[in-house]
Amino acid sequence: MVSQSPDTKTEAPVRAPSAVPVDDSVLPFEVSALDLRGRLTRLGPALDDILTKHDYPAPVGKLLGEAIVLTTLLGTSLKFEGRFILQTRTDGPVSFLVVDFKSPDRLRAYARFDASRLKPGQTSGELLGKGHLAMTIDQGADMSRYQGLVALDGDGLEEAAHEYFLRSEQIPTRVRLAVGEEWRGGEAGKHHWRAGGMLLQFLPKAPERARQADLHPGDAPEGTVHHTVAEDDAWVEGQSLIGTVEDVELIDPDLSGERLLYRLFHERGVRVFASQPLQAKCSCSRDAVASMLKSFEPKDRADMVKDNKVVVTCEFCSSVYEFTPEEAGVEEGT
Repeated sequence: MVSQSPDTKTEAPVRAPSAVPVDDSVLPFEVSALDLRGRLTRLGPALDDILTKHDYPAPVGKLLGEAIVLTTLLGTSLKFEGRFILQTRTDGPVSFLVVDFKSPDRLRAYARFDASRLKPGQTSGELLGKGHLAMTIDQGADMSRYQGLVALDGDGLEEAAHEYFLRSEQIPTRVRLAVGEEWRGGEAGKHHWRAGGMLLQFLPKAPERARQADLHPGDAPEGTVHHTVAEDDAWVEGQSLIGTVEDVELIDPDLSGERLLYRLFHERGVRVFASQPLQAKCSCSRDAVASMLKSFEPKDRADMVKDNKVVVTCEFCSSVYEFTPEEAGVEEGT
């Protein structure tokens, strides 16, 4: 295993993979013999902080955890100060998910669900139902936004990510997501959320090697031959290797990310880059909420007054902000 900065070609000496697990980080890596690049996410305290603030039912917490992992795998690829926002709107029991990643390391997330529609054994696809997944890259003020949309039709987030890369990026990509609850001895009834994920992409120097078959022709006349392309042997091997990763390996608190990558790719050689730390941190503040209130119509602000105060709760972090009517910009007699 070789370690180096992703922004330099200076190689460090070959070394054994670190046995020290590192939570709340993304580890970029490369398997140059197969023209593969990827990222490995491991989440512990940061994920637990986000999910326990709302005390989500286990299936909802697991689904939102998957969305958070997917967001870290994609958002940490940003090369500029900005935001990557993953959002779903669907007709399933979990009708709305949003994960907001602010580069380089800040995460927040929220889920809206109908508890009466939750049933034991529902898959991620059944929880989501039908609708769409939107991935937005916000480069800041005076810069255009980029948004990719993927239809959700009863499948989970892994499948949606594959569809996104097939249709929008046209980069051969595979994603693995895993979320679980860790029960620790000595803390009766106490559990902690953990998650992990891996993104693997085939990026050969010769672009023709990465060609993929055309999208399904849809309502083409009967007899139309569907375009096919034989997959490159290196990508076939890469998909086979990531397909062997088990959920327990992705979330195991005692298995380091480097050892997991070495376990998968040691025969071909794997190079890791500097890990990127992550933290659960909301961007809300009293000043920001006050500014938001003042953007509302006077009547709407007046309607928010209860017991002579205006109370706003952040949906992301559950922080509560209280204002007097005057502070909220409510005029007397409104």
